[in-house]
Amino acid sequence: MDALTITGVVLALVAMLGGSLLKGAGLAALWNPAAFIIVIVGTFAAILIQTPKSTFLQAWRIFPWIFKPRIEDQEAIITKMVKWSEIARKQGLLGLEPALEAEKDPFAEKALQMLVDGTEPEKIREALELELDVKEKSNIQSAKVFEGLGVYAPTLGIIGAVLGLIAVMKNLADPSKLGQGIAAAFTATIYGIGIANLFCLPTANKLKEIIKAKSHAKEMIIEGIIAIAEGENPRNIEVRLKGFIG
Repeated sequence: MDALTITGVVLALVAMLGGSLLKGAGLAALWNPAAFIIVIVGTFAAILIQTPKSTFLQAWRIFPWIFKPRIEDQEAIITKMVKWSEIARKQGLLGLEPALEAEKDPFAEKALQMLVDGTEPEKIREALELELDVKEKSNIQSAKVFEGLGVYAPTLGIIGAVLGLIAVMKNLADPSKLGQGIAAAFTATIYGIGIANLFCLPTANKLKEIIKAKSHAKEMIIEGIIAIAEGENPRNIEVRLKGFIG
């Protein structure tokens, strides 16, 4: 589990709930069914109109990454590549077949399969970089779904507030309803701004960083496989790959 994400979620709840209590508004002031429908349903309606089905579904498939990024350790990648290069130098490329059967990462498995099959280094690079580019762009577009939610939510919050104030204006003859009506109207604004800035936009940005880190790890695999295909010395491969670690 990502400790920073968990901490952020807890602090977000503390900020909203604790702030409402300390300001004297109470927790009940944060609940308004009409505001919920306008902001939440309206925001999702907007993003559904904007987003292709496949991208929308992919966004929710990668959402758990903010809690469990599952990014392969860079040092582990270097160790693996050096080990494979040593096997290749001693036993030839066919000696990597046991490693191919044991490999669990689909991308590394594909790269290793091409290497064992004797594919030319440039062809390996071309195929792997194309797959990486397509996958990265797809994931970035999926992360932008949450960015879109963060853009639309505040606007829907304003719409909710305006609709609430319209209802208040209809009750000007009854002063006893004005205070409660105005408070309810601004609840929609809280929903919109709070959801955007405490959930949607941070989620989008975190996913983008995770996607970049995953792509970085795959780039290391590509460079390692190409170096093995070119027959480079294991120590040189290790030095080259360590250049990826900042």
